[in-house]
Amino acid sequence: MRGIVVKLGLVLVALLILLSSGTVVTATPPTQAGEYSSDDFAYESKCRQCHAIIYADWEGTMHFNAYLDPFYLEEVDAASEDTDGALDEFCSRCHTPIGVVSGEIPPIDGSEMSDIAKLGVQCDFCHVVSESNGTGNAPFTVTPGDTKWGPLDDARGNYHESEYLELFTQSEYCGMCHQVVNPVNGLVIDDTYSTWKDSQYAEDDVVCQDCHMTEGITDFEANPGRAASGAPKRDHISSHDIVGANTLIPPMFGAESVAEMAIERLQKATTMELSAPETASIGDEVTIDVSITNSGAGHNIPTGVSEIREMWLELTVTDANGDIIYNAGSLDANGNIIDAKMLYNNVLADSEGEETKSFWLAESVLEDNRIAPKETATEQHSFVMPENAAYPLTVQSTLKYRSAPQDMIESLLGDEIEVPVVDMNEISAIIYDPSTPADERTQPESDSTSTPGFGAFAAAMVLGITMYILKRK
Repeated sequence: MRGIVVKLGLVLVALLILLSSGTVVTATPPTQAGEYSSDDFAYESKCRQCHAIIYADWEGTMHFNAYLDPFYLEEVDAASEDTDGALDEFCSRCHTPIGVVSGEIPPIDGSEMSDIAKLGVQCDFCHVVSESNGTGNAPFTVTPGDTKWGPLDDARGNYHESEYLELFTQSEYCGMCHQVVNPVNGLVIDDTYSTWKDSQYAEDDVVCQDCHMTEGITDFEANPGRAASGAPKRDHISSHDIVGANTLIPPMFGAESVAEMAIERLQKATTMELSAPETASIGDEVTIDVSITNSGAGHNIPTGVSEIREMWLELTVTDANGDIIYNAGSLDANGNIIDAKMLYNNVLADSEGEETKSFWLAESVLEDNRIAPKETATEQHSFVMPENAAYPLTVQSTLKYRSAPQDMIESLLGDEIEVPVVDMNEISAIIYDPSTPADERTQPESDSTSTPGFGAFAAAMVLGITMYILKRK
């Protein structure tokens, strides 16, 4: 009975999304579960024969691993158990779309899935999307066959027919999956598309593809090349890395380069300003303000399943002897965040009003502390200058990010996995003794810093994912 209610909810929520978004609904309904066979789709091995560069971009990304992602597999198992399987098709529609339209999901354990269905958001699936019934909860229509759709209006293929579809040039293509609404109660879980839609980026006609399918990190940068072997050279070919901010999963599959692109994207998403007094006397109350501006992301930061994302500010004040005078936002030995002023994420609540990180149980939003596009959040920190402080004092403020809490990943995947923490941005200042002459006081230039490579993380993750896979088998 619960499953029937959820499916009715899916229909009603889809209608509400379409009505509220103002999106024109096409005449063709979304493709339903079991409408096709997995044999109707082509393996990526055929695609890579002509599209080798594009294939190399896609391999190892989160789209490539949308189904194989071990965090997703554990979460969808839990969601299935908690809802008696009612959300199996709902979750899988974006993570293994071929598995859904071919009727291989459910069962959620993947026991009836073909190899091609396990390839996640795969080449032939994306390019046989022929229509969309709006945004949110994957309202795609697919038409498997000899015709492949894409963003080029003059493409000619020898192996298959090529057709231009304007949808491939619009954010609405991405918004089919990157806008998620709880099918039972209508609570928005992932608002990546809608926060873009409400931003200055949408007003300026800057679409998702301009940042996520180019050589630029936070704006458009042309990527000259050929869409296929033998095809004409073009001023721009869409890059299929389509990297977001996930630094946890790609290294598990040996794709350290994907994680490093995610780091670069994170490090160009914000700008920071720090206000601190130039001098302070013993016993003075010192106040420090740090402002964080979402200057480079066309959606809220963090985004996606933002109830588990963690973005926070670490602020440390040390004296000339290296003694810590003040600290907020450091990690303890177990990877827990200590005394951070704010955790920039979305806080969901269950039916009892208690915080939950299981979005399928969420019924309301307790807090939304994310930073919207072009907006600024400011934190204020204060401390009293101690008598034994050795001048000058250094104020170091670092904006940090990780894909999920350490304890959550350990509970799901085992304690062999260490969640990478990325330094998104950092800024510093110096506080002097008031007796220090003004011409001897200097302040550091503010600048973003790069994050060390993934060598240490990679080895641990490879071991961890191997043990995890063996455990699941």
